[in-house]
Amino acid sequence: MRNTKMRSYPRRVTFESGDVEFRLMGPADEAAVLEFANALAVHDMLFLPRNIREPKVLSAWIKEIERGSIVSLLVVKDDIVVGCGTIVRDPMSWSAHVGEIRTVISSHVRGTGIGRALSNEAFDLALSMGLERLTVQMTSDQTRAIAIFEALGFRAEALLRDQVKDLQGKTHDIVVLGVNVADVQKLEPGGSSGAID
Repeated sequence: MRNTKMRSYPRRVTFESGDVEFRLMGPADEAAVLEFANALAVHDMLFLPRNIREPKVLSAWIKEIERGSIVSLLVVKDDIVVGCGTIVRDPMSWSAHVGEIRTVISSHVRGTGIGRALSNEAFDLALSMGLERLTVQMTSDQTRAIAIFEALGFRAEALLRDQVKDLQGKTHDIVVLGVNVADVQKLEPGGSSGAID
């Protein structure tokens, strides 16, 4: 069974490209996360429901973290945010047992293993929150991200054609993947994903 013990942060992890710190996001991180968002390509954010480059959106995000309906994990390298993994849930809805994982990393750390580790850590964090079902969504051309989540047991469940529109007005498809936690726990007899333990 996967590790469902509550994760502890901050957590330092060493990669070939250097050390990073995984830590929970809070109000003091607003400016650093805005800087991170402004450095991302627009295409990398199309799967997000809102434009996180907008200060109002970021302020609302912080309020949801404080309310407890969102948990966000930052990846910090050399005092700069290079990644963010978020678990979104609505405890007041009919789907209180479901969480959505959203991960995004800076282009300059792709291919280093940081993105995979962030996805694994966000997944294990979601499991430690007692969620029974998890979903992710991304543009259909984000094949590396899709492969990372498929390796965690997620399977494609829907393709939403022309769901989002970029700044040039071009539409993009969104793929939705999902997993039932009980199914993953049956497949993983060894415990945690081990991404950063």
